[in-house]
Amino acid sequence: MKFLGYLLISMIMTATSSAQDKYVTERNHMVKSQLEARDITDPATLKAMREVMRHEFVPEFLRHLAYGDGPLSIGYEQTISQPYIVAYMTQELKLEPNDRVLEIGTGSGYQAAILAKLVDTVYTIEIVEELGLKAIETFKRLGYANIQTKIGDGYHGWPEVAPFDAIIVTAAVKEIPPALIEQLADGGRLIIPVGPKTFQRHLVLVTKKGDKIKKQKRLPVAFVPFTRH
Repeated sequence: MKFLGYLLISMIMTATSSAQDKYVTERNHMVKSQLEARDITDPATLKAMREVMRHEFVPEFLRHLAYGDGPLSIGYEQTISQPYIVAYMTQELKLEPNDRVLEIGTGSGYQAAILAKLVDTVYTIEIVEELGLKAIETFKRLGYANIQTKIGDGYHGWPEVAPFDAIIVTAAVKEIPPALIEQLADGGRLIIPVGPKTFQRHLVLVTKKGDKIKKQKRLPVAFVPFTRH
């Protein structure tokens, strides 16, 4: 009986290990085929994308699609962004280890987890309470201790803990909220999808140097609209 017990434990451990290995293989393939094959070259971003378990941030019934080249629904009319877009927006911020980053639109928590691998502290705001609470639970379960989460309207940023070295917005706006630019530190960078209609939006990179604000149009993108109370 003891032998059978050991055998059962061994079989369970092997099955678990195989499942983990499958996701590692899928993540590595995702990075190679979707990111490195395009224009993602930042070593820290690529490392984070290899390490963060994207399947943990999607509904269980969609986990077999977690490392595909596209967005996935997470409920409440929200999505987890395509891996390439997550990596591209992260790379554009040119983050340093001591940076403090604000994210507007926690969603599943995946983008915040990627950022948490790269910087000292991530502050993230989610307006949909159910998503925010689920993300908090996921962060705790996976051990992301450097992510601070707030549930509420992110249009005015998080002034109590500003300024930020970088700000990332994961929902589309018609115009950039002035408060977010104000909350950028000197030398800070903001990346945000901007445009009047779903298929006429571009990522815009905003840089702040003293009193000078520079805006540069980047990729055409499709994002869910910015939600407000």
